[in-house]
Amino acid sequence: MNADHRPSTPKVQRKGLLAFYASVWRPLGISPSLIRKRGLPLFEEATELVVADSGAGGREYQLTPIAAAAWRRMKAAAEEDGVDLQVVSAYRSVARQAELIGRRLAAGQSLDAVLSVLAPPGCSEHHTGRAVDIATGNVMPLEPEFEATPAFAWLMEHAGAHGFTLSFPRNNPYGYIYEPWHWCLSEAPA
Repeated sequence: MNADHRPSTPKVQRKGLLAFYASVWRPLGISPSLIRKRGLPLFEEATELVVADSGAGGREYQLTPIAAAAWRRMKAAAEEDGVDLQVVSAYRSVARQAELIGRRLAAGQSLDAVLSVLAPPGCSEHHTGRAVDIATGNVMPLEPEFEATPAFAWLMEHAGAHGFTLSFPRNNPYGYIYEPWHWCLSEAPA
């Protein structure tokens, strides 16, 4: 695992991944040179997933077994402190990522605008089964206002002890908007 918590991809596998992902990017108008220019890492899809949590209407959110266990421990610790953490997104396949981007492009959004809020297929931490988007209480999910909640303050103080890190702070090097709700398991907690 590299220093910024993103799982590294061996170079032998990377070449095959790049070819596969390039075939997914092409219909979306995403070029390999754009990926290189932005310095975006490539991620393999998780192969072993378990239900980590469920949300409204019984929707199930999947993570890898290690990430699911870490999420449950972190959520329980937050609850003990009176803080409500809810998953609103977890594992997402490459195909689903491509679908989300395609919908936004079809609705008339520019590629630059779309790629400021969604990672190109193959470049999303959600593919790893280690990332969660977190919401709380009456704050709209996936909005910057999450930063002003007790949940965000709790995460900033305690998430690291559970192995989670904030992936996309302000002015992150990947060109994504600030996402105070997006946290990724960096390593198995001690």
